[in-house]
Amino acid sequence: MAVNKPVGDNARKGAVRKRSQLKNPLTKTSTKRNKKGGEFMAVKKSAKKFKGVRREKK
Repeated sequence: MAVNKPVGDNARKGAVRKRSQLKNPLTKTSTKRNKKGGEFMAVKKSAKKFKGVRREKK
């Protein structure tokens, strides 16, 4: 039997649209950027990508 998911379980469908990420060529890490103002928000410590954030095209 199918049940509806609980409301407010913080499940994300698709990518976050207000943010994007790009690869820093010097440090080889991903940097998260706000789409509206263009300011940088966060940097990953590892070489992995941010989860659920769309990538910028080169």
